[in-house]
Amino acid sequence: MKELETRLKKIKLIVTDVDGVLTDGSFYIGDNIEMKRFHSSDGLAFVLLRLLDIPVAVISGRFSTATLSRTRALKIPDDMIFQDSYIKIDAYNKLKDRFNLEDEEIAYIGDDYIDTPLLEICGVAFAPANAIPEVKALCHHTCEAKGGSGAFREMVDRILHGQGRMEEALEKLHGLY
Repeated sequence: MKELETRLKKIKLIVTDVDGVLTDGSFYIGDNIEMKRFHSSDGLAFVLLRLLDIPVAVISGRFSTATLSRTRALKIPDDMIFQDSYIKIDAYNKLKDRFNLEDEEIAYIGDDYIDTPLLEICGVAFAPANAIPEVKALCHHTCEAKGGSGAFREMVDRILHGQGRMEEALEKLHGLY
């Protein structure tokens, strides 16, 4: 537990997968439309990060206009969204270089085999409750919440509490209304 708390204090960039983390992994596909279900508490986590000027990035193995619509609604800059990135380490390294960070300063949450290269090297590795066992075994923390049901929010709350910044985030949030 002490080791996790030490790791959380170093985090300067948060990176997330989409399908299975921000969603439950389901796709609703019809004629020329794809829909995904996102959770509102995860959305608030993005707001809290923005209020604290903590950058957040999204790396997804597949392209989806639904993902792009959601990230834009959350005001995540397009240059922080990497889709069609099956080899996620390339996007991760671009982010690392862009922000001049070390691995230990990056938190990542993922749920499946495609995420393992990042989970093995990032400073704090998280998994949603419904991640595959091999992913959970690599992570520093497995969330109680499932993907698409607040796992990202749980990760962000854990990081902000670990850094002693949750009160600051809430004060800024309450200052908005």
